[in-house]
Amino acid sequence: MNKAFPDEPLMDTRGKVPERVRVIGIDPGLQITGYGVLESSQGRVIVLEAGVIRPEKTDKELGARLVSLAKGLREVLVDFQPDHSAMEQLFAHYQHPRTAILMGHARGVFVHELQLANCPLVNYLPTNIKKTVTNAGRATKEQMQYSMMRELGLDRLPDPPDVADALAVAMCHLFHLKRKKSGLEIEIHGKKPGRNLSP
Repeated sequence: MNKAFPDEPLMDTRGKVPERVRVIGIDPGLQITGYGVLESSQGRVIVLEAGVIRPEKTDKELGARLVSLAKGLREVLVDFQPDHSAMEQLFAHYQHPRTAILMGHARGVFVHELQLANCPLVNYLPTNIKKTVTNAGRATKEQMQYSMMRELGLDRLPDPPDVADALAVAMCHLFHLKRKKSGLEIEIHGKKPGRNLSP
């Protein structure tokens, strides 16, 4: 696993999320999975850690890759114990069903680990995430990277883009948690809190 942004600067938010809340955002993939752990406290958001989980180079078989991914996420959940988790909803064009099936394997492993950690999961459509953090539902990968760098006060672009996507989905969930506190209900799968990560 690779850490990208441990202990980064703070960012002001437009409202208060109840007390301290930790959210892990996950951008799942079989080759590379981005993650970002955000903490909101007293109206401010801090990046606790962000990076990627990669299968071992020796993991050629699908099963071995999935075990590596599960282990990586488990470490993050144990280290940071997030209260909530968020992922981009699975979306694949009908012309690429194999991609959707393979992605489904990776997502299934992550959902399993989150459930074991008692960390509730919410899924968001890609356009909803982009709209929430950039005001543009069709934002490019580069726009997402610049948006996350600006909004979270980072000193460099979150790279690879998978890290920016993971931070964005976590930010999106924090935003919706604030709205839920104001009366908006959202669907949550699972129950409560979750863990850590590196190269």
